[in-house]
Amino acid sequence: MPAETPPARKGRKMPQVLEGARTIFLRDGFEGASVDDIARAAGVSKATLYSYFPDKRLLFLEVAKAECLRQSEEAVALITADLAPRAVLTLAATRIVAFVLSDFGIRTYRICVAEADRFPELGHEFYESGPALVRQRIVDYLAQAVGRGELAIDDLELAADQFAELCKADLFNRIVFGVGNSVSEAERQKVAQGAVEMFLARYAPRP
Repeated sequence: MPAETPPARKGRKMPQVLEGARTIFLRDGFEGASVDDIARAAGVSKATLYSYFPDKRLLFLEVAKAECLRQSEEAVALITADLAPRAVLTLAATRIVAFVLSDFGIRTYRICVAEADRFPELGHEFYESGPALVRQRIVDYLAQAVGRGELAIDDLELAADQFAELCKADLFNRIVFGVGNSVSEAERQKVAQGAVEMFLARYAPRP
């Protein structure tokens, strides 16, 4: 059986540890981040840092989950029921493309895949902290749009998953597999807009 991930110890300095780690991870990435720099940014000793997180990987995942939750909540806030499907889907696509191509998103994905055999719960926890929230909010919105006659969808969950995958078209694999190191803003907009157009072409009501 795979080893279980030890839970992070709770305590009054946990918020500043996470904020310090977030600063360093965003600046230096996972590999480049040093425990010394994280402790210094957090204003705690290395001993205190290790008492909360004995493994830098676990600290990164905790920070990544919090970052994912924050971005997901911002995205969910933009998905309002009174907007037309094109407007909502455009906002959602822009957010999804930005997150899946972000340094944090890519690094976290790679860690979850690399640690899948030993710590399968890491990927589950990360997914539940963000992508699952956005998926459910999109499903809820699609149901409302269907109810208003603005979309024609039989399987809402499948449609939400298809939309998310459209937002990753080509760009995600290119970055994950190292085929180029950057994606232009024009390419991001092209994929986001293409996702919206294809989704509406499939699910817009027929006259």
